[in-house]
Amino acid sequence: MLASYRPLFEVPGARTFIAGGMVARTAGSMFGVAVVAMVAARSGSYELAGAVVAVGMVALALFAPFLGRLVDRYGQRRIAIPFFLWSGVWAVLTVVTSVKGWPSWLLFITFPMCGAIPNMGTMARARWTHIFAHDPRSLHSAMSFEQVMEELTFVIGPVVAIWLATAWFPEAGFVVATVAYGIGVLVFLSARSTEPPVVPHHERPEGHAHHNPGLIPLAFIMVMTGAIFGVNEVVTLAVAQDHGAQGAAGAILALYAVGSGLAGLVFGHVSHGRNLVKLLVAGTLGMGLLEAPLLFAPNLWALAGLMVVAGMATAPTLITTMNLIERIVPKAQLNEGMTIVLTGLIIGIAAGSAVSGAVVDRVGAQHGYWVAVIAGGFAFVMALGTRAFLSKRELHNLR
Repeated sequence: MLASYRPLFEVPGARTFIAGGMVARTAGSMFGVAVVAMVAARSGSYELAGAVVAVGMVALALFAPFLGRLVDRYGQRRIAIPFFLWSGVWAVLTVVTSVKGWPSWLLFITFPMCGAIPNMGTMARARWTHIFAHDPRSLHSAMSFEQVMEELTFVIGPVVAIWLATAWFPEAGFVVATVAYGIGVLVFLSARSTEPPVVPHHERPEGHAHHNPGLIPLAFIMVMTGAIFGVNEVVTLAVAQDHGAQGAAGAILALYAVGSGLAGLVFGHVSHGRNLVKLLVAGTLGMGLLEAPLLFAPNLWALAGLMVVAGMATAPTLITTMNLIERIVPKAQLNEGMTIVLTGLIIGIAAGSAVSGAVVDRVGAQHGYWVAVIAGGFAFVMALGTRAFLSKRELHNLR
């Protein structure tokens, strides 16, 4: 099975951008839970922590399509470096605001401004699309590999963030994430030979990527998928605290990513050539159904085991979505198109964090998982309702 991924590492320069992307995305997976841990520790309110993350995710979602369009037009290096420096300044201000105990409302300014950075996942996927433009099987393997990579970062990132915040000081996870993200970005961008060329302006299609039919339904499905992520981060941290073991939350969240990553690894090997829309419907159904048992976990050991199972539909759904985008969106708008759909994921994380934080504070920690179950149900309804339309778009663009 692993042999299908070997050609990816044989591409000149690929190992460099894979390594840089891994470091940066591991750091990226730390930010959400690091902010929750930081704000909750300083204020004692999970509702406030969830709200700060939610506003930050909304800002990231607003920045993302604009930055994706700039990357398509001017190239990855020319856009990523200056915006990374901008983001870093606001990250420092976020840490200072927390350490100094300045008014909480400042966090609703400083943390959101950190989100002005191009998406690493879309830039990596754009590189694979360029590298394997005439090799569909290898491209499918590359898209699957990227998703497994992201799941692996969520195995490592939340564990490290929670451990740093609880063992050192509340802001430690955020500080380490910021430094690691900067290192990863620079290593990623140093692999210049793999950066896709900019499509000349006169060859670019008119309008924005969201005008491509099919993109908005996929973005909505990603909103619901992101909501599941946001719910799991906030609620699992709260449940672990209720059981007197807050430090275990990172490890439990990592098991969700383990389940998703393993499923993605197998999915990437066996799913090439299958109907993508049918796979999308099955994946969204699985996301909601597999979250439901978390509501009834009697202890943290049971919750940890159920988290592995709960994650098994996530990576296949995301891989399928990325493959559909690659078929629906023109090459000159690929970064923008992927960013728009992943923006839906970010908005979902924000909404899931905010809503589940309120449920935790008002109803009880474990009841927060209901938000994830409902979100999975909405994703399934959207996939089922648009399957005929998406099938037509997929077939049309294969011709």
